[in-house]
Amino acid sequence: MLIPNNKQKTKLFQYTNTARFAYNWALAREQENYKDGGKFLSDMDLRKEFTKIKQTQEYAWLNNVSNNVTKQAIKDACDAYKNFFRGSAKFPKFKKIG
Repeated sequence: MLIPNNKQKTKLFQYTNTARFAYNWALAREQENYKDGGKFLSDMDLRKEFTKIKQTQEYAWLNNVSNNVTKQAIKDACDAYKNFFRGSAKFPKFKKIG
């Protein structure tokens, strides 16, 4: 069994919270876009938008985590949304904090 030290635990929580934030953000964006009559947003389009918000002061903390974490979280949210519309899954849920 591996037991992470405090520095590793901190990094793990940081990565998890960032992934959760990106997933929830992408899911909310998809829902907002759908309600406005738009079509499905690709994960590439969402990643471009996400990169822009990371450049703002409010979301600068997102830059402390690898882009691969947010990239995968956004891709997972898009996949969940696609699966729902194909009828192969329930409506995707937001990830809870804590």
